[in-house]
Amino acid sequence: MYEEKDLVISYFKSSGPGGQKKNKTESAVRIQHLPSGIIVTATESRSQLTNRQTALARLRERLLALRRRRKQRVATNPTRASRERRLEGKKRQAAIKKIRRTTVRSEE
Repeated sequence: MYEEKDLVISYFKSSGPGGQKKNKTESAVRIQHLPSGIIVTATESRSQLTNRQTALARLRERLLALRRRRKQRVATNPTRASRERRLEGKKRQAAIKKIRRTTVRSEE
């Protein structure tokens, strides 16, 4: 799926709450897959190893999603019953609008 030479792995200090431990250790992991340009990060754990494994799993999922082929959509025609229902609804709406029109004309 991917080779080690295709990845650029960098470590950085993650942001957010966590205090001194989180502020001074570079436990967050960012992995870039060069051929596809996908970048994934993992900052959940305080362990660099755990974050690296999480990021690799995310990268694997993203690459599988890229390879997955979408099903071709098959266009279908509406059924006779659905056409009749739509026309019936239009007739009902037209009748309501016809009632709303002013039918009284002023006599001259």
